[in-house]
Amino acid sequence: MRIRVALESVRTAVTELLGVEHPVLQAPMASVATPELAAAVSNAGGLGALGSAMLPPEELRREAEAVRALTDRPFQLNFFCHRFPQIDSGRADAARAAMKPLYDEVGLGPPPEPSAPMIDFDEARLEALLEIAPVVVSFHFGLPGADVVAACREAGLRILASATTVEEARHLEAAGVDAVVAQGAEAGGHRGSFLVGGDDGPVGTLSLVPQVVDAVKVPVIAAGGIADGRGLAAALALGAGAVQMGTAFVLARESGAPEHYRKALGESSPEHTTITRNFSGRPARVLANRITEEAIDPLPYPAQMSLTMPLRLAGEDPREHYPMWAGQGAPLARELPAAEIVERTVAEARGVRTDLWD
Repeated sequence: MRIRVALESVRTAVTELLGVEHPVLQAPMASVATPELAAAVSNAGGLGALGSAMLPPEELRREAEAVRALTDRPFQLNFFCHRFPQIDSGRADAARAAMKPLYDEVGLGPPPEPSAPMIDFDEARLEALLEIAPVVVSFHFGLPGADVVAACREAGLRILASATTVEEARHLEAAGVDAVVAQGAEAGGHRGSFLVGGDDGPVGTLSLVPQVVDAVKVPVIAAGGIADGRGLAAALALGAGAVQMGTAFVLARESGAPEHYRKALGESSPEHTTITRNFSGRPARVLANRITEEAIDPLPYPAQMSLTMPLRLAGEDPREHYPMWAGQGAPLARELPAAEIVERTVAEARGVRTDLWD
């Protein structure tokens, strides 16, 4: 049995706001972030999270109950905010035709008629959220309506949301968030942009974080390419009050990442990641594979997912079609228990910046 080493906490505006010991947040990655992972991170003094956007309300309740059975510490639930697209038949036919060669390769038959998976932050999810009442709720792709934000605040929830530009950060602050997650272009998974478009990452983490810190009065959490204590120390030096790490936890023992995803990540290098819309219709950083190489004009988010999800585990090598979300810090990911990832990150940061513990 591993003996845990007691670590002095780093007190920042974010740790005080969220009621955690260490300024380390686990990114809310759908399917990868299991209740066991979230609880392990929270028990280690960080903030665990569940990617809740894809969960029906009853499953959301069960997952949150599972976290609470494993920890009495704060954790966060994360939701997506987006507009559902209107797709004309001509564009749907073109998208199906573009995907047909991939379906033919693995013998899946014709691609299905596109549809938009119901992952909206609707009334039923809001009701479940307020019933669960986690300490923290976070949003990606902007924020829900002012009435929802008000309901969350009235319930005492701490509200976080992602920004990829200074303009987005200011918008979120004006809308009432308690802290901004400044997501740099290096980040894995879906980019949280909601006021800007394009497929080139708007701003890198090193440049984005201090500009957001200067632009808003609420605490700032740095995200994107951070996977160890050196990244934590750098983020704190830039004025952030914490970091949010996703790819760093994919190889954790408690992670829900399938074996082929783990293997690919373990063999990756920074240049193996790429930005693509091909999986979901929104820009996301992943490990390059067969789907990312295709010249596809994807349907708007989330309709494109209805065409790519059937392919995820198809074929002899699932890595060819599976969305393996990964940031540019992928080679720094460590195959360890989640608690040890938190502890090592904090200990490494302490070694870089001993002044933080004075």
